[in-house]
Amino acid sequence: MTTPRTDIIPADWSLWSDSKPELIRPLLGGLTNKSYLISAGDALFVLRKNSAISAELNLNRQTEAQVLGLADSEGLCAPLIHYDADYQYMVSHYVVGKHWRADDAGLSVLARLLARVHQLPAVDSYLDIGHKATSYWRAIDEEAVFSSDLSALTGRVAEHIEGAKSFGAALCVCHNDLLLENLIATDGGRLYAIDWEYAAMGDPFYDLAVIVEGHGLDEPQQHALLAEYLARPVSADDLQRLTHWRVIYGYLTVLWYAVQWSSGLMKTAETSRDIAEQIRVLNTRFTL
Repeated sequence: MTTPRTDIIPADWSLWSDSKPELIRPLLGGLTNKSYLISAGDALFVLRKNSAISAELNLNRQTEAQVLGLADSEGLCAPLIHYDADYQYMVSHYVVGKHWRADDAGLSVLARLLARVHQLPAVDSYLDIGHKATSYWRAIDEEAVFSSDLSALTGRVAEHIEGAKSFGAALCVCHNDLLLENLIATDGGRLYAIDWEYAAMGDPFYDLAVIVEGHGLDEPQQHALLAEYLARPVSADDLQRLTHWRVIYGYLTVLWYAVQWSSGLMKTAETSRDIAEQIRVLNTRFTL
């Protein structure tokens, strides 16, 4: 018989619950943090324990807590219960739903959610691509088999960073990680964004690029998403701006996996091959 884990529930649970919560089961799918389904009274909650390599991944937990509070007030995220003052864990309501679908209706709903996210009040934290890349590189093993190819890619990406800056975009709060697992659609048609740990002020086209790349949207879907979000016809400049940010997002994603590999959390031959393939794709898919 398996003995229930008793060390999962935080010792200061009384700060956010009248009765001691009980562990139901771990929640699968997260690559960075550890999440658990717990119960307290008649309610279900998600307890997320923050990654031990949050610093290496350049995660600003204070900003996440601030943005979550703002998003919660607008009904954009799973209702927030508690964020630990030491930024080690957080608790939210468990939202029953399914993952978002990239059909015509889904694109429209997601575009509206994204527009509302980008209207949140400003915070004092910014997505600085150069700083984030430098932070990642500090944690990457220079002896890794993919390291030289990844380093060579950096110069090409720098041109796209300058290209993205040339549009002089007004910055806004961005989620920066709206992948499939971070979008929950309820049966009532409501869409929630979860896992806001990369949230910061930035170019709204970065969020659009994450959606396009992360969900593998084809060209008609890309145009539909942009047109719905922008509420106007899509221009050639819009597509060029999106391309710049797609390259930048792809580059940061490769660096993220390289950090995970270097930390030992994903140090497998398969992950190393995946990183090498992502580098190859970035080198061949996009041209200025």
